[in-house]
Amino acid sequence: MKSAKNLICLAALGTLIAAAILFWSRGEGIAAKEPYKIGAVFSITGGASLLGEPEKKTAEMIRDEINKQGGIDGHPLELVMYDDETDPTKCNLAVKKLNKKDEVPVIIGPSTSGTSLAVVGVAEEAQVPLISCAASYKIVTPVETHKWIFKVAGSDSHVVGKMFDYMKSKNVKKIGIMTVSDGFGASGREELLRLAPENGITIVADERYGPQDTDLSAQLTKIRSAQPDAIVNWSTGPTQVLAVKNWRDLGMDAIPLYQSHGFGNLKNIELAGKAAEGVILPLARVNIGNLLPDDHPQKKVIMEYTKSYEERYKEPVSSFGGHAWDSMYLAISALKAVGPDPAKIRDHIENTKDFVGQHGIFKMSPQDHNGLSKDDLEMVVVKDGKWALAK
Repeated sequence: MKSAKNLICLAALGTLIAAAILFWSRGEGIAAKEPYKIGAVFSITGGASLLGEPEKKTAEMIRDEINKQGGIDGHPLELVMYDDETDPTKCNLAVKKLNKKDEVPVIIGPSTSGTSLAVVGVAEEAQVPLISCAASYKIVTPVETHKWIFKVAGSDSHVVGKMFDYMKSKNVKKIGIMTVSDGFGASGREELLRLAPENGITIVADERYGPQDTDLSAQLTKIRSAQPDAIVNWSTGPTQVLAVKNWRDLGMDAIPLYQSHGFGNLKNIELAGKAAEGVILPLARVNIGNLLPDDHPQKKVIMEYTKSYEERYKEPVSSFGGHAWDSMYLAISALKAVGPDPAKIRDHIENTKDFVGQHGIFKMSPQDHNGLSKDDLEMVVVKDGKWALAK
């Protein structure tokens, strides 16, 4: 009797072992291989949390999806992530920690131009590739001294170029600009000033403000007195919503308000409310996947990401989550192709061609560590609390 019970127990144990083997072999779990690491640093809290929070969520979602599929060639994907709190000093320390303590072979982030510019030297010294989620062209130029740095956000020069093309089609010749006094604002202002003359546009007012300012009425009033055909606000965080509300409160609706791509999160529209109606800006297509024709080469990846993200987090996708998607999959593609060797990862990313992402079809090269152009953007307008294609 006892022998029969033992046989039954052994049989049950064998069934469990067989089920476990089948479980792992189907990719439901991950074989016991050494994990592949990706380091990440985002502004999850602080002034740029509307950027960093969707980046964090997207990176975690992709990690979970990759591991559910069996990892990268059987290697579990480990995401080592820090919050820089939108502070350049803390960002610098986080990147150093990722390099020295965590020994990651590739880093994604930071979220903002200011924090990204603060860590370029750190990544270069460590010789670990870093894929920034921020916009300033200075992050990746000159390439000769930014060998280990890449970025997935369209450059401010692309955004300004797209915006000016649209303005010219609307016979806009005079503009007033207002920019935040941080890395993002400074870089955008430089491009607005640089590209205006060659596009036949005159800047008749040039106002600046601090990232912590709580009223932009004075700047807008000065701009109004210069009688521009349009206004451009260039910032991220609370000030871009403040600019919209102050513009509306001052009854300046007759002067169209353009925003930078930093406005590319529907939460900004929610925060601005009805005041945001009619605001115009260039945006990456990740925000408007449902408006793209079915044969558009980005449509499939955008709609798949949109579905997964919105089902998991019950909130709409944004440009910023799209930055994390692009940087994560560039890193994953490199890890799959060459393994966790920083130098080989760098070379693989630099030679990436026709990578279909959320922000465009990337064509990296030794001369271009962004791989995008103004043609990867669409002009959109806020209509009925949503994005619509600008006519």
